[in-house]
Amino acid sequence: MAKLFQEVLHANKEVTPKQAMDWLRKHIMEMSKLTTGNAKNFINEASSSDRFQGMNENSIGKMYMFSYDPKMKDVLPYYDSYPLVFPIEFYGDSFLGMNLHYIPPMLRARLMDALMRNINNKKNDKTTKLVISYNLLNGASRYKYFKPCVKKYLFSHVRSPFVYIAPDEWNIAMMLPTDRFIGASRTQVYKDSQAMVR
Repeated sequence: MAKLFQEVLHANKEVTPKQAMDWLRKHIMEMSKLTTGNAKNFINEASSSDRFQGMNENSIGKMYMFSYDPKMKDVLPYYDSYPLVFPIEFYGDSFLGMNLHYIPPMLRARLMDALMRNINNKKNDKTTKLVISYNLLNGASRYKYFKPCVKKYLFSHVRSPFVYIAPDEWNIAMMLPTDRFIGASRTQVYKDSQAMVR
């Protein structure tokens, strides 16, 4: 699987406009219709849909999207209100997640190529996930691009269901510009992130 995600950036494996639109309709629009001010329903309980899952220890290494309104947004230089994350650790009222939106697509591809060495199986189904932890990521230089992506998310500030992204959709999800940065442009965020990993 080496270079799998970097190949997505090349001509023969690009995400087509139709794939992008289909994906957006399937995920983003569903999520926006189900936004809520009370996130408790989406923390430990799965809904009737496979798309909208509960978030718990079993979620580590799976990919999710959701809407977020940070507690400290008035003092943050910027934040992503639509994170695309792999949860890493749980703390009861919050979790640590690796939000891929904080690095440019080429670096996402490099990071994912490294992470795919730690996938738990090759079934490419709902049992498939990354075997990751903060200590693992922080302990090897091949994961260095993860550093700007690590953010803590309070469950009480989640404003939508957790939308589960299946492994066979990771390549599309991570390449689409679904971020929504508040306080800075995407270009500035990428510049800051690249400076952090030099």
